Amino acid sequence: MTADRTWEPAVGEAELTRLTREMNEAHRATLPAMRATARELVADIRATRRVDVGRRRFLLGAGGAAAGLVLTACSSSRSRTNPVPGSGASTTPASARASGRYTGDLKVVALATALENQAVGAYQAALDAAKAGRLGAVPPAVATFVTAAMAQHADHAKAWNAVLTGAGLPAITDVPLSNQPETLAALDKAASVGDVAELALRLEDQAAQTYLFAAYSVASPAGIATAAGIAPVEAMHAAILNFVLGRYPVPDDFLPTDKAAAPTLLTV
Repeated sequence: MTADRTWEPAVGEAELTRLTREMNEAHRATLPAMRATARELVADIRATRRVDVGRRRFLLGAGGAAAGLVLTACSSSRSRTNPVPGSGASTTPASARASGRYTGDLKVVALATALENQAVGAYQAALDAAKAGRLGAVPPAVATFVTAAMAQHADHAKAWNAVLTGAGLPAITDVPLSNQPETLAALDKAASVGDVAELALRLEDQAAQTYLFAAYSVASPAGIATAAGIAPVEAMHAAILNFVLGRYPVPDDFLPTDKAAAPTLLTV
């Protein structure tokens, strides 16, 4: 981390204000479609679950009687000290039973929600540090960009959480990611706006590339559409941060995914 508390953005106040305004306009333009596809994703998940439940009921109805006879025979020779799995005397740790509640497309949704929460928290921590005077002079346009980007991440988290709760799962309101301690440590060490901008750029690159990963890894067309609708906004955040840091964001023909967060990063 740099200790230069006199750091200044490589782009002027007027230019950064213009870029932030365009970022806000792009975000507002994507919101209706993002919310609509998120609702479609909930409907897709519910429909898939109804099909799965119907299949299970059919299989249980067809094989239930035979399975019951087999279980009865087995239970007669099983010791009372070795209970039948699922009988209420399971020896499986509670943490193991609770893990994996987010599966399939919903695991990617949970990952996206956690990443959005992580970005919100990072930007809020930056604003708090700036107010406390720990980052030196903060140009007004930079503070405006940070506030706008944070609000957009919060909108994205809200949309993803609506999918989770619509599917009957808990909303994610914290940051259940294994790299969160590392992120918090980096924020704590930040000594200038430049330090925070570097960290924010890493988070934005991670988010944009994760959405690209999601677009070709989830099964639901609505899930693909939702991720594809959010990815450009995250990429715009990263592009502006590159400008702020004095790096011209040369566009790639294809956005890479080497910085994308893997679902294994999720800790719930």
